[in-house]
Amino acid sequence: MGPSGPRRRGDHALPGRYRTGEPALDAAIVELLKTGAIDEHEDLIFELIVSALRMGRESVGRGDLKLVNAAIKELRHSFSVYNRYRDIHKVTLFGSARTPLDHGAYIAAHQFAVEMVQRNWMVMTGAGPGIMQAGLEGAGADHSFGVNIQLPFEQAPNPVIHGDPKLINFRYFFTRKLTFVKESHGFAVFPGGFGTMDEIFELLTLMQTGKSYLVPVVLVDEPGGDYWHRWARFIDDELLKDRYISASDLSLVHIATDVDDAVETLSRFYRTYHSMRWVGSRLIIRLQRELSDDELATLNAEFADIVEAGAIQRTPVTPSEQEDDDHVDLPRIALRFDRSSHARLRQLIDRLNS
Repeated sequence: MGPSGPRRRGDHALPGRYRTGEPALDAAIVELLKTGAIDEHEDLIFELIVSALRMGRESVGRGDLKLVNAAIKELRHSFSVYNRYRDIHKVTLFGSARTPLDHGAYIAAHQFAVEMVQRNWMVMTGAGPGIMQAGLEGAGADHSFGVNIQLPFEQAPNPVIHGDPKLINFRYFFTRKLTFVKESHGFAVFPGGFGTMDEIFELLTLMQTGKSYLVPVVLVDEPGGDYWHRWARFIDDELLKDRYISASDLSLVHIATDVDDAVETLSRFYRTYHSMRWVGSRLIIRLQRELSDDELATLNAEFADIVEAGAIQRTPVTPSEQEDDDHVDLPRIALRFDRSSHARLRQLIDRLNS
């Protein structure tokens, strides 16, 4: 909301703050938006153009401009691909590209993808070999996304996703990672090397710090394998014992006993919980069903420690959600969350679903 009131579709008035600093140039951008028939989110498109012009005038180096340009183009293409599948849950599989076809983890990843598709989920992986190929084979091309990174080795698209319109090629790891985090409703991580460790620790860091919304993360091994149990021992012995993390942080991840446990854990996360967003100082949690008075009282008794003021309460659709048409048909609860206890918030979601 700017000084002249809320934005309206088709309202090409100048935004209140972020401009070029030259009234005539700002007015020319507004005219450009009209010529381009931009009648939705035009305030943000205006700012994108201003940023480009500012970089051009600030003598930003060509290499930096190429980076920004390529990143924006990659993300724009990614958004256009995923917009057609916006209402379908998607699970991302991580794991080693070096896993052979006859390895137990490869077979487990294949079976996991089969079962997730049977539950009406789609599967996302990198587009290379190993665990990535296993996941795409299990899901089938119609239910798969290949999120490929362009490397001088190893990462040619596997035959399952090659040529599919849901194959997206990224030049940069950061845009690829952003796509995985933005589009996934859950993650299944199979044994792997540096890249797999990078993915799992980044996921946990983003959720622990509130920089991404909470989603289920399951760690899946081959039958009888102990890869993730050895990983968990390191977490307990080196991170938890020395208080580099809190015990509640372990709620952010689940070591699955088998493929069925992994599938059930992911599916159960959305049994009652649907999604969340901030509106002002309140965290709005959208639900698949209304909570009873007793259930609401239980939440307030068990999670008062993460509520800064007031209580967890039912709430109507907020004007911001109404304006964005953001799941306005769902029931809601709201709380003044302390913005730091994200692992406890994950426990609240688990309690909702139980």
